[in-house]
Amino acid sequence: METKQFTITRTFDAPREAVWRAWTDPAIAAQWWHPHEVVTKDGTVAIDLREGGSYAYTMVIPDGTEYPTGGEYLEVREPERLRFTWTDPGDDERESPIITIDLAELPDGQCEMTFHLLGMGDDRPSDHGVFLGWTEAFEELDQTLARA
Repeated sequence: METKQFTITRTFDAPREAVWRAWTDPAIAAQWWHPHEVVTKDGTVAIDLREGGSYAYTMVIPDGTEYPTGGEYLEVREPERLRFTWTDPGDDERESPIITIDLAELPDGQCEMTFHLLGMGDDRPSDHGVFLGWTEAFEELDQTLARA
């Protein structure tokens, strides 16, 4: 049986350290850990950045429905790699997908981010799928980095 997975590679016009901070600083993460038209609820981003540590946040969609999200850090290698589980903290019935973020420093102060999600398939045809949600979140990240 094939394991569902997908990869998104994106280049940011920001140094690798800035992209690392965007993933690991709760105040910055709160600005972009969501797709377009969704917000991260104030005061819900918590990050314990260490292997075995956890993170949590709550997204709120336009109708007010809240989606708590979180996971455990499996690997932390500053400033080049993060690997962590990603799930609804109350969902114990299925195995948590695993996200790996690799950050590569590029010339001219840019950073290439390779995002790999293992445990969920590429659902691009869906209007509200996981692939689109992460793609939009990375557009939010791009705007957050540009404002910094």
